[in-house]
Amino acid sequence: MPQFITIGYGDREGYDRTAKTVRDAAHAHDEVLQKSGALMGIAGLPVQVRNHEAKEVQTKDGPYMAAQLPVAGFAVIEAPTMAEAIEMVSKTPCAVAYGVVEVWPLEQPSGAA
Repeated sequence: MPQFITIGYGDREGYDRTAKTVRDAAHAHDEVLQKSGALMGIAGLPVQVRNHEAKEVQTKDGPYMAAQLPVAGFAVIEAPTMAEAIEMVSKTPCAVAYGVVEVWPLEQPSGAA
């Protein structure tokens, strides 16, 4: 089954201004996704890693990506199609609480089984 990486963006302000009943339903939806096998997690503090031409590993604290909202969490989900993956994440907290969820197809490298 095709896999998708999802990145949820959202902040406390948007979450707090969303009706509690909507938030509760979104969290219940996340529980259903997790029970069906989705790997989900809250975003921690990132570290950038560089090793240009495999000569020297360099790290820098903080995100490389810039976004209007902070990254809130990640998930790996399975769905037959992109449309079904979109439907799955459309009811998650970031999607309903004034945030956004990106859905990225996880494509296998050439020669991968």
